[in-house]
Amino acid sequence: MSSPDDPWFRLAPCGLISMSLGGVVTEANETFLTWTGYAAEEVVGRPFLAVLDPGSRLFFETRHLHIVHLEGAVNEVALTVMRKDGTRLPMLVNASLDLEAQLVRTALFSASERHLYETELLAARKIAESSEARVRILQDVSSAFGLSASDEDVAQSFVDVAREAFDAKAAMVMLLDDEAVLTRVAGTNPLEGLVAPVTSLRNTAHVTVVEETSAREEFPELAAAMRTQRISSLSITPLLADDRRLGILICFFGRRTEFDEHFFDLQHALGRQASQTLVRVRLQRQLAYLALHDQLTGVANRQLLQQLLDDAIDDAVRTSEPLAVLFLDIDSFKEVNDRFGHATGDAVLVELAARLRDGVRGGDVVGRMGGDEFVAICANADINAAAAIAHRILSITRAPFAVGAAEIAASVSVGVSLYTPGVDERPDGASLLVRADGAMYDSKGAGKNRVTIETIARG
Repeated sequence: MSSPDDPWFRLAPCGLISMSLGGVVTEANETFLTWTGYAAEEVVGRPFLAVLDPGSRLFFETRHLHIVHLEGAVNEVALTVMRKDGTRLPMLVNASLDLEAQLVRTALFSASERHLYETELLAARKIAESSEARVRILQDVSSAFGLSASDEDVAQSFVDVAREAFDAKAAMVMLLDDEAVLTRVAGTNPLEGLVAPVTSLRNTAHVTVVEETSAREEFPELAAAMRTQRISSLSITPLLADDRRLGILICFFGRRTEFDEHFFDLQHALGRQASQTLVRVRLQRQLAYLALHDQLTGVANRQLLQQLLDDAIDDAVRTSEPLAVLFLDIDSFKEVNDRFGHATGDAVLVELAARLRDGVRGGDVVGRMGGDEFVAICANADINAAAAIAHRILSITRAPFAVGAAEIAASVSVGVSLYTPGVDERPDGASLLVRADGAMYDSKGAGKNRVTIETIARG
């Protein structure tokens, strides 16, 4: 592409622009200025996205420059430029990266000129493709979240995108909770405290627009609230995943009265992408949970137990509160498996884990080390509290386990290790487990179905 100093640059029959790597216009030719009605000083030195319509701004900022930097060029991208008089000028854009000059060279062609395109249908298709491209950025946004991303984080990202893409006065995402109640998790609701804007439309399967003037008869309270807050219209987009409702996206508009096919297509695509991202993030969170929990019993697995025990030791040091670790083993569990089968043995393990959770205190942690070995981490538990917890566990595990029509008698042997900050030398998690395991074997050796609390010599 010619440089700005080349006469051809100034007089070329297409629009030519040079801009910085960040998208600030450094030079615009006379053709572009004539097409748009701007003076050079109104364009040069300003971000190029300042002359684009809201939808094109989103695509230009989030994908166009991105692709140019990654691939070195982009061809036949449909963008809409806002002329100085407020009218729209659809254009096709080619851009290339000039690393030597540290510039992005851009050529713009009027999408309405037939000598550049065989038919208007082709131009319309390009515009439709650009709309889809604008929405695909949602996938890129959601991928930035790791396994720790929350629904709230994801919802806020989509609120920001929707508000910008549709030039909305406000936007919010409401998600269904476990009781199927819609709760706002991101964005703002200008009608809050006045009316619920989705009482009659929450189950819509399609993008729905409610305009204040047409809502006066069917939704009089909503229309009144919209007038009070100067909301001319709102759109409701369902968030669906395999016909399962996740929530809704609501955009509020101050003056917008134009809702064309392009608007509905983009809203629908936005809702689809938001839903897919929420499903993926929730799946990632579920996988992360499964990686740290025993798949049979649902309690913490060995890896999580070790992490939580290290954290519990840190907390004990910080608060100077005692810490107890209980190591539990089912007595004669091999006989249960041999006599009744492993499926029955698994059922006993599941029931035992449930009883252990009932036996410990609310803030205590129960986990499975493997096989028939379980651990309980009890913060702020001295020798008396630990003994009380351990004996309560013995009591509730002595009751027979009902598996099908059979009743299986099983007991546990418990070993307890203790750490008292300021009295004992700080242990690591592994040593506390080893000590509790040793005390549990003392219980086994003393006849099983009992509790042994370690005795350690303190210097």
